[in-house]
Amino acid sequence: MVPMRDLLRTLRARQPQMLRLLRRLVQTESPSLEKAAVDRLGRLLAREWRRRGAAVRLLRQRQRGNHLRASVWLGRGRPSGQLLVLGHLDTVYPLGTLRRMPFRVAGRRVHGPGVYDMKAGLVMALFAVDALRQLQIAPQKRLLFLFTSDEEIGSDSSRRWIEAEARRSDAVLVLEPSAGRDGRLKTARKGVGLWTVTAHGRAAHAGINPQDGVNAIHELALQIARIVRFHQPRRGITVNADVIAGGTRSNVIAERATAEVDVRVWRMADAARLARKFRALRPVLRGARLEVRGELNRPPLERTREVVRLFRHAQRLAREMGWELNEAATGGGSDGNLTAALGIPTLDGLGAVGGGAHSPNEFIDARSLPERAALLAGLLATL
Repeated sequence: MVPMRDLLRTLRARQPQMLRLLRRLVQTESPSLEKAAVDRLGRLLAREWRRRGAAVRLLRQRQRGNHLRASVWLGRGRPSGQLLVLGHLDTVYPLGTLRRMPFRVAGRRVHGPGVYDMKAGLVMALFAVDALRQLQIAPQKRLLFLFTSDEEIGSDSSRRWIEAEARRSDAVLVLEPSAGRDGRLKTARKGVGLWTVTAHGRAAHAGINPQDGVNAIHELALQIARIVRFHQPRRGITVNADVIAGGTRSNVIAERATAEVDVRVWRMADAARLARKFRALRPVLRGARLEVRGELNRPPLERTREVVRLFRHAQRLAREMGWELNEAATGGGSDGNLTAALGIPTLDGLGAVGGGAHSPNEFIDARSLPERAALLAGLLATL
């Protein structure tokens, strides 16, 4: 058996060091669209992993920040498999946010841009490995840590790396923040899609000869009225037209109008049905033309038997440390959606406990750092 209480004691003793490293990470701003900034954070973390004996590789990108891959083997002989731990380097906050939202500790709360989503998770991973090594606990599997640079903007450049490592892994542990102030793990996430509906009409003077025009904005409005009926919140299907653009001047019949529609589903089957509905849209106004494009760019993380098995295992480890761990479902997506869709057992929400993600009030509970790092260490040692 893995001594969970010993892991927790070891990590509680190192909480000050965890907070010092967290300060450095938060003060190294890393907005998704600023490659140089994300790469600074990546180099900082690469040095930390190399100090721990990891085999580190920076996966270089031209347009986006480099991804960080760190492989750790603490056992002897040959590993019996691989565990993949996922996290991300990027945040939603632009450069300069620290001036109005500095890193600070107020009682048990630690504030700062990206502290909750998800730089605390990056710290936890390093110290979980430290605790395993200090207590001479040797996992049977190779530990592969993959920290990407573009999770907050869709994981376009990292998806192939995530999926490749997931296929080589027996399970995936995701360091996204927990759900709620009680630290629930995420055993289900909605799939996320974007559909673009463009109406093409014909321009004309709005005063002299409006009858010769075909108003694309009117056509789009009629289509949105149809799309609204796709929305079925009781079934977990949400469909929202959130961005609309069209027309050129108030006295010109609009020749073109576009709507961007956010789609979220719990099940892949629902995504397929929605796709058929979008593709079946036809123009209402004579002379109008429709262009409909879209896809589910993050499949749902469905609550399968394998996911539940992973959660129950984590729950037992938490009980050994003296607390009750619960689960949650969320409408937001993560890179865990990608690995779960491949059929790899995936457990999400293993990061810090806190709140206010993507807001000026973002924070973590400082006590959660050693507790969650101990839980992660326990999972790495026992899966």
